[in-house]
Order: sequence, then structure tokens, then C-alpha cells
Amino acid sequence: MTQKTPDLLRVIVAGALVLLVVHTLGRFIYTPLLPWLVSDGLLSLKQGADIASWNYLGYLLGALLAMRWHTVAQIHKVLPWALAINVLSTLLQTQAETAETLSALRLVNGITNGIVFVQAPSLILEWLARHGRAAASGLVYLGVGAGLLVSSALVAVPAQWLQGADRWWPAFLLSVPLAWWGWRQLAVLDIRAESSATNSGSAVQSTRLFDRASTPLFFSYAGAGLGYILPLTFLPMLASLQLEADSFLVDGSWLIVALATLPAPWIWNKLGARLGDAFALRLNYIIQLLGVLAVLLLPAAWGIVLCALLVGSTFLGTVLLTQRLARTLHPHQGPRLSAGLVALYGFTQLAGPWLTSQWLAANGTLHGAFWLGAGALFWGLLWACVVPEKSDV
Repeated sequence: MTQKTPDLLRVIVAGALVLLVVHTLGRFIYTPLLPWLVSDGLLSLKQGADIASWNYLGYLLGALLAMRWHTVAQIHKVLPWALAINVLSTLLQTQAETAETLSALRLVNGITNGIVFVQAPSLILEWLARHGRAAASGLVYLGVGAGLLVSSALVAVPAQWLQGADRWWPAFLLSVPLAWWGWRQLAVLDIRAESSATNSGSAVQSTRLFDRASTPLFFSYAGAGLGYILPLTFLPMLASLQLEADSFLVDGSWLIVALATLPAPWIWNKLGARLGDAFALRLNYIIQLLGVLAVLLLPAAWGIVLCALLVGSTFLGTVLLTQRLARTLHPHQGPRLSAGLVALYGFTQLAGPWLTSQWLAANGTLHGAFWLGAGALFWGLLWACVVPEKSDV
């Protein structure tokens, strides 16, 4: 008993740090960086939206690759390379002086992020399940919440000293030791192949990803991906457009998102256990929808603060609850089902910045684009209302 606890803690921390590296230092740090890159003259707002789309396209491609490389043996081979290339792409971004170069690097960053974001939690969940601790799997996502807080500091603290592409240096310098230590812990996880009993038992189970139980969950998750990505990509940029240049919320909106995100996995893990994952998911969508509507319907500062709080405190809960519901509905699918959901999530995330870019090109406003996010979350809520707690298939 005393020996298992340190092992469990080490594995959870390692997984959290790996997600912190690829999903916040690699991906979401772009959100608080974008207003600075625009003000430095490195990018225009439309170029910034286009570059975000390339990153989300990469994320989709990475998730699709992870669907193919889903066995434990394949994960052990692919994961360290994806993690290393992700960190390397962050290094190369410190030399990216054109939108075209940065677009290419953000594509590579997205591909490797998609692979790691599917494979690392899947590997850890398999290990936890074999040790009877699967309920702790959601704690891995604490790394994303912590990473948002770290990324806020890495952008805001040196903001007056760095310029243009040099603003990527803090993210790279921190990524190297965290990625190295995290993978060293995951590399030694002892996960044996599925037993023949498991394989024979699964012969009578459906291997379809879509059925009466799972299809509403997939449709709901599509709305979540499109709904949350607008504030998580453009909220600081929106603050810089609507408020005074020296307003706290230009950088502070991302700090509020980060602080709200930090306890979110623990909170939604508890709510799911107490209320049921399906009911908790519906509540999650309602709160998240109210956050996006706040930006649209309230005065600028109040709307931005409420959006940061409500979306920040819910979007990781959507991921956690959806993945756990999926495993309940299809316990035999494992990493394949997780990868399928992440691929769909990635596709709708890709659509958000692309549609925003088209809206801006047609002389629309960034503020008006947030109606797309509100509509997507309402779609997700409707489908979440028909997601069952258990499969009857």
C-alpha cells in the first residue's frame, strides 16, 4: 500500500507535465502571445487566425494518427518522438520571422500535440486500470490547468523585454526539462498486452465507434470543440480590441482563464461521481454557454471576465466527463475510442479559427464571431441531453 502511492503520484505528475508541455507551452500559449505578436508587427489579426487554423489542423491529423497507433507497444515507440518534435518546433518558432514559417511550425506543433494528447492519457489510463485506480485518470488534466497559469506568466512577465519571435523562448526553455522528466517516468510503465480472455470476451461486443449510445456523445463533443475554441484562442485579442491598451484584462483575461482552469478537473471529477457523468456534462455545457453569451451580451470588461471564469472552469470538465462516459458506453474500445473523440474535437476546433478568419475577411468583427461559439455550445447541450448513462447495446 505504501509502495503504490508514490508510484501513482509519479505517474499522474509525469502525465500532467507532458500535457503541460504540448498542450499549453506548445499550443495554448499562442493565445496570450497573439496580441503581442500583432502589436509587434509580426502578424496581422487575420494571419493570427489563419495560423491558429494550421495548428488545429495539425491537432486533427495527430489525433487521426493516434487512432492508428493505439496499442501500448506503438505508444511506447511513437510518444517520445512526438514529444521531442513538439519541443523542437517550439525552439524553431523563436526563429520564425514570417507568417508562412510560423504556419508551418504550428502545423508540426499541432500534429505532435494531437498524438501526445491522445497517447499519454491513454497509456496512463491503461496502467491505472490494471492497478485498480482508473478513477484517478482525470487528474492528469490538472497539467493543462497548471500550464495555462504558467503560460500566462511566461508571456506577461518578460513582455516588455522580448520582441517578435523571441517571445517563444521562455516556453521552449521550460519545455525541455519538463518533457525529459515526464517521459522518463512514463517510459518505465509496465503494461502487459491484453490477455486472451479479454480478447475472447470482446468478440461478442460491437467494435463500431458509432451506435445508439455513443452517437449523441460524438455529436455533443463536436459542439464542445467549436464552442470553447473561440474564447480559448481569441479572448485576450478581443480584450485588446475592446478595452484600453493598458487594461489589466489584455493579459489578465488569460490569467483568469488559467486560475479558473486549475481546479476544474478535480471539481468535475467529483461532480461526475456525485451527480452522474451524463447529468454533470449537461450542467457543464450550460455554464460554458453562459460564459460565451456573457461576452456577447454584457459590457466588454464584465463579459470578458465572466467568459474567462465560466469557460475556463468548464472546458476541461467537458473533456474529462466525455472521455469517461465514452469508456462507460464502450469499455472494450480503449484508446481507439479516445482517439476518435479527440479527432472529432480537433476537427471542430479547426473549424472555429477558420470560420473566424472567413468572417473577418468579409468585414465581420471578432466580437460577432463569438455567436458561432454560442451556437455550437447550444448544439452540444441539446445532444448531451440524450446521452445515456449506460449503453443498452
